[in-house]
Order: sequence, then C-alpha cells, then structure tokens
Amino acid sequence: MTSQGVWRAMLGFYLLLFFGFLFGPLIVMGITAFNTPNYPQAYPFEAFTIHWFSDLLGDSELMEGLQNSLIIGAGVVALTVPVGLAGAIVMTQVYWRARGLYYLIVVSPVLTPGVILGISTVIFWKDVTRVTDAKFLYDGFFLAIVGQSTFISAYCMLVFLARLQRFDRAQEEAALDLGATQPQVFRHILLPFLRPAVFSSAVLAFLSSFENYNTTTFAILADKTLVTVLAGRVRQGTTPEISALAVLIIAVTLAGAIAYEALRRREAAREATALAQARVEDGGEPGPALAAAT
Repeated sequence: MTSQGVWRAMLGFYLLLFFGFLFGPLIVMGITAFNTPNYPQAYPFEAFTIHWFSDLLGDSELMEGLQNSLIIGAGVVALTVPVGLAGAIVMTQVYWRARGLYYLIVVSPVLTPGVILGISTVIFWKDVTRVTDAKFLYDGFFLAIVGQSTFISAYCMLVFLARLQRFDRAQEEAALDLGATQPQVFRHILLPFLRPAVFSSAVLAFLSSFENYNTTTFAILADKTLVTVLAGRVRQGTTPEISALAVLIIAVTLAGAIAYEALRRREAAREATALAQARVEDGGEPGPALAAAT
C-alpha cells in the first residue's frame, strides 16, 4: 500500500468516527422513538409504532413548556432584532477611536455566564417592581425575555455588522443628494439590503432562546419552558416521548434549513438574472451570470 492509500484510509476512518460521534446519538434516538418498549431501546427492535408521538401530544407539561418556549422565543426575536440592528448601525456611525470601547461594551454580555445574567435580571427587576409598584414587570415571561435578550441581541448585532461591511455608503449619499430623508433612505435602501441579515438574526435569536437553559432557569421564576421541563425529566430517566420530541425538532429544523436554502438560491438566481439583463440593456455582453441563470 502506498503512502497516499494509507492517508486516505486514515482520513476515511477519522471521518467515520467524526460523523458517527456526531449523528450516532441522533440515529439511536430516532430509532427509539418508533420502538415499542417503554424504555428507550434501539436494539432489539421489537415492533414499529407511532404511539409515542400521540403520548407526547397528550403530555400537558411538555406541551405547556413548548408553548411557553414559543412565546418567549417570539418575544426575544421582537426585542433583539431591532436592538441588534440599532447597535450595528451605531457601531458604523460612532467615532472610530471609540469603536473599540463601544464594541467591548455591547459584546460583553456574550462573555458573561448565563447564571449571572439570570440572577441579576431577577434582582434588578424585583427592585424596580418594588419602587414602581408595577407588578407586571416581575413576571416569568417578561424576565425570561429580557434576560435572554441581554446577550442574544449581541449575536444579532454581529450578524448585522457582517452584512453592513459589504454595504456601499455611496447609495445613501446619492439618495440624500436627490432629496430623500433619512427615514426614506433607511426604509428603501438600507433595510432591503439588510433583509437577509434580518432573517438570519431572527432565526438565530429564536433558536438561541429556544435552547437556552442557564439564564432561563433563574429568570423564568415559577413558570416552565420546554428546556427546563426536559431537564427535570432527564434527571428521573429518559422516555421514548422525549425521543419522539427530538425527532420532531430535528424534522422541523431540517425542513426550515432546506426551505431557507431553496429561497436563498432562488433569490440569488433572480439577482444574477436581473444584473445580467441590466448589462445587456446597457450594451454590454451577457456575462457568465446570465448563462448560469438560464
């Protein structure tokens, strides 16, 4: 055997171990969701069944936690996306010598442990409630949304910053020279350019909120999310219902990823076609983008 053959064999063995370690637990959990034993069992496979999915839908505690997670996730998206966008725009407008300090301040929540964020959120808003007598502020849902948003908004800001680095400021200047106002420039020029970043940051914010445990377990107070319910269940021993839930979450995630990729490719092809047509109308030769699009 040659050295090239040994290298390929070692690389193949490494890839097998890597993907086995990565997807092995998911495959085993997927098998246990369709096996009949009451305890998660992949082998021997006794009989195919889907009654664990019906039992999952009938589990009131898990369904309540899932509903709470969806509500909190929607609230986090509604709060973090505008805050992240504002933070990214300020980052591009602030004096360049102050950008390092500003960046350190707005990104610092990402480096703070979630336990500290959760406890500090509860203590702060408890004192605010005591002073203002606004008892609705000391609510598990509100505290969870605010506590998670303290660091998730920084993630969103980083997504917007990466997109803004490719933005040509000459477009804004040209629109202002033609008489457009700042709100019009933001609505008709900057926001359409940031549309992919808005979608990406919204998905990132929702997924980060949905799977968060450290901050949520302190900020949620007496309420429960899906993650906190699952943590309590796993301490007592896992069940096929949890495997069924994992299969549903994986299926929804894959469907969302496939839909996003399809829409992204369609949008890219549409933009390439429009650009190629514009070049042809200007008297230029159709470039490779037009050939690829057709």
